[in-house]
Amino acid sequence: MRLNQNTLLLGKKVVLVPYTSEHVPRYHEWMKSEELQRLTASEPLTLEQEYAMQCSWREDADKCTFIVLDAEKWQAQPVPTEESCMAGDVNLFLTDVEDPTLGEIEVMIAEPSCRGQGFGTEAALLMMSYGVTKLGLTKFEAKIGQGNEPSIRMFQKLHFKQVAVSSIFQEVTFRLTMSEAERQWLLEQTSHVEEKPYRGGSTEPH
Repeated sequence: MRLNQNTLLLGKKVVLVPYTSEHVPRYHEWMKSEELQRLTASEPLTLEQEYAMQCSWREDADKCTFIVLDAEKWQAQPVPTEESCMAGDVNLFLTDVEDPTLGEIEVMIAEPSCRGQGFGTEAALLMMSYGVTKLGLTKFEAKIGQGNEPSIRMFQKLHFKQVAVSSIFQEVTFRLTMSEAERQWLLEQTSHVEEKPYRGGSTEPH
């Protein structure tokens, strides 16, 4: 799953880059938000714990993580830091050891000014396309809090169907199986995406 550590994906609204230590301070600030903790079912971490978590995200074989950048900010001149362009993150987990073709997807648009603009939808499409074409995935699952209406609507728009509800965890499970028609639809939705080598930092020209 660690194939993405040298990969940058450039879309129309968002840029996906690997999660590096440069991104941790901003990410840590986001996760102090009680709303985000509730929506992502997360516990607050210390900054040191967040750096350790970033290392595990990068090294674990069953995870694939990208930071979501605001493409318009990222392409501005003079070249900004990636940290100043951060909008959220998108993750894939290989949760089923019996089925390596199933990936659980999570999308978080944490920056309030970036919400409601289609960033999450494009980030999810880019990640799903990456999962299908690079990681050999054919099925996706998304577990969403029952009260998280924007995420539920987004995944329904992405052709996911509800398959389970957990009253204990207060979450709904959605699933998408990639038929040939769904695969073609996904590749059409992401035909504009450019894949580039990721160099990191903020001094390289885009």
